[in-house]
Amino acid sequence: MTFNKTHIEASSNGAWQGDNPLNYALPLLIIQTLLVLFVSHSLTLFLKPLRQPKVIAEILGGILLGPSALGRNKAYLDRIFPPWSAPILETVASIGLLFFLFLVGLELDLNSIRRSGKRAFSIALAGILVPFISGVGVALILRKTIKGEQNVGFAQFVVFMGVSLSITAFPVLARILAELKLLTTQVGETAMAAAAFNDVVAWVLLALAVALAEGGDHKKKPLVSVWVLVCGIAFVIIMLFAVRPVMAWVSKRCSSRADETYICLTLAGVMLSGFATDLIGIHSIFGAFIFGLTIPKGEFAGKLIKRTEDFVTGLLLPLYFASSGLKTDITKMHGIEAWGLLVLVTTTACAGKIVGTSFVAMMNKIPVREAMTLGFLMNTKGLVELIVLNIGKEKKVLNDETFAILILMSIFATFITTPSVMAIYKPVRNSSSCDDTRRRRRETEFPSCRQFSDNSDKKNLRILACVHGIGNIPSLIKLVDSTRSTQASSLIKLYVMHFMELTERSSSILMVQRTRRNGLPFINRICKGAEPGDRVSAAFQGYSDRLGRVKVRHMTTISDLPTMHEDVCHVAEEKRVAMIILPFHKQARKGEGGDIETVNVGPGWRAVNQSLLTHAPCSVAVLVDRGIGSADELTGPASAIVAQTVCVIFFGGPDDREALEFGGRMADHPGVNVTVVRFVERMAAENKIIILDSILTPAAREKELDENAITEFCMRTDGLTIYIEKEAERIGEGVLTMGRSGEYGLIVIGRSQFPTRMVAEFPKEHTTEHEELGPIGDILASTDGVTSSVLVIQQHSTVANAANPTPKILSLAPVGFSGGSKTGAPLDISKAVFSTV
Repeated sequence: MTFNKTHIEASSNGAWQGDNPLNYALPLLIIQTLLVLFVSHSLTLFLKPLRQPKVIAEILGGILLGPSALGRNKAYLDRIFPPWSAPILETVASIGLLFFLFLVGLELDLNSIRRSGKRAFSIALAGILVPFISGVGVALILRKTIKGEQNVGFAQFVVFMGVSLSITAFPVLARILAELKLLTTQVGETAMAAAAFNDVVAWVLLALAVALAEGGDHKKKPLVSVWVLVCGIAFVIIMLFAVRPVMAWVSKRCSSRADETYICLTLAGVMLSGFATDLIGIHSIFGAFIFGLTIPKGEFAGKLIKRTEDFVTGLLLPLYFASSGLKTDITKMHGIEAWGLLVLVTTTACAGKIVGTSFVAMMNKIPVREAMTLGFLMNTKGLVELIVLNIGKEKKVLNDETFAILILMSIFATFITTPSVMAIYKPVRNSSSCDDTRRRRRETEFPSCRQFSDNSDKKNLRILACVHGIGNIPSLIKLVDSTRSTQASSLIKLYVMHFMELTERSSSILMVQRTRRNGLPFINRICKGAEPGDRVSAAFQGYSDRLGRVKVRHMTTISDLPTMHEDVCHVAEEKRVAMIILPFHKQARKGEGGDIETVNVGPGWRAVNQSLLTHAPCSVAVLVDRGIGSADELTGPASAIVAQTVCVIFFGGPDDREALEFGGRMADHPGVNVTVVRFVERMAAENKIIILDSILTPAAREKELDENAITEFCMRTDGLTIYIEKEAERIGEGVLTMGRSGEYGLIVIGRSQFPTRMVAEFPKEHTTEHEELGPIGDILASTDGVTSSVLVIQQHSTVANAANPTPKILSLAPVGFSGGSKTGAPLDISKAVFSTV
């Protein structure tokens, strides 16, 4: 075969020398890539409210840029996507696809497929067989109707049609389940297990389809497809039994250190495996996928993922999806007959998948509604579907019209998945309603929360602590340990939740796949046998082992930031925790010169904290960390992990009383010195009420509660704490002096969402930057020079409304005040409740 050399050059000499960069391969590829990324990401943002997977936006972006839409302008198409550039764009996209399939093989857990059970196996089998058989019938109709398909071998065309109709997109399904919070429900677990099995079968069928397509090109050698299959099986055997032990040795050698040589050799092995399968006659991506399966799961696999994933999935893979759209020419679908075929193919594909899966699910005693949900979930299309269609077009098994019909079918099938599931299935959580949970409240030692009739666990404090990463752990451990009582009967049950944002990265999606069922949405229970690289789990496990009377359970929530608070609230309800501890979105870290630098982890994480303050079913504390713990202390003796000096600032109100109780528990620890500083008013407040935007707060009632709390605290901690009273004059300067003095490692304050008169007036002299911290917490967190860490506590209340967390005082009035609200209605002081504006 003669190779025709072209005159296309890689780069130009520049516009100043008269060259048009768009006539050269590299500049044109850059423009094409930028255009594809811009359009696809714009469509992703547009479709995100509809909860559509990114793959749909990328395919639609290619269709818009291709001959179906913008490409109808010949001048644009010939300039931006000329015919000579198509092989270059597809080659670059195929390299991305090659490495993406390597990542899929690298992360695919074959053991989980073996453990999927008979139910998932039977559902997956029905979800493959019924659409495949239906695809055979559709193939017969298409061969007779679409011009040119009669010239294609019958076996090749039937197999390609059957495979394209029977595939379930495993990564796309995982993303949809993750977004809908269905992953750890029975429906989600069954769907994931069945989809994993379907994924493996899909690759086998794809190899068969490619082998038959190759054999169809050699009519004088009818057994060539058999040889291709035999060689493919031999390749798999060699990779699993000869190459896999070698990669296991490489993995162990590289786990303890970063060996660039072995990583580069492994990446070269990806391309070599792809070349080997292409030489056999099977697509090169099959070799990359099998090579990924040979590498053991562990730290070395994590390094490979970290090195390649973002570049491949963020830049190269969108080009492959877009190239599928660029090759889709809807104008090739002529007349009503072609659109009728589209309806026929789409209906057959969806009905076969949904009906087949649902029927077998009901045979396995799954309720009808859940069975139908499984059917729609298994109908999801995606990457493998596009690979099948592109290979079919490349091998000339599918012509332009058939290719366009099947691409549109895939888009429609995936598009309807999320809305259909949301309409059919609404999971019922195992806990009682939120209102009922709030009536029951949490078992705790805080007097404000003692509303359980069951005293069996009265001395146990349940805390849900949230972390962004390893940097939050030292301070959190030191804080929790400071609340550890010396009483043998007192126990802390610490639930640690590691926040992880759900992204389009396959590693985060497949991490969700590995969740274990424990009744909680999105929770990955880390236990013995967890990956050695999980430093968060290891740190807390070591803390639990070294300290008595503390039981630690580590979990990971993987979710979109706007809905992450739902997972945290659900865990708080399920575990009946007394308090949620959150890290502040600004974290203090040591820079290269040893100076303390403030790092903002992002507004998204701040929004998570704000949502939890609004919706949490228990008390919430936000920790502004300035170094109350260090990494060195994690390996020191247990007695060293304490906050040595703690100051509780008390103004009054429910939040401050909760902070006082927290400080009282810390005072029980022999290594913690607690000082309570109470700011008192010069003028008596009994004859005043506070008008907070149509809400009347009786100051006398609040003062009575404050006095009772202080009295009880002093009696309980007699001799263990220092109690100081200060007049409430120039509050800001007094608080800042304590924060800057360095005398206290931790300052505990209430958020003051229900303020006394002193705190309500405080915002007048300070511009609020962090409303979620309240006026006092905000000035300590925002002002330079403050060295103390700050813990801001908000007490849970069923009447709390944190939609506008900054309290605003309208006026003060005597007790006999009989004014009205904004609407003019009279206010009944006897029925006034604490609230926020």
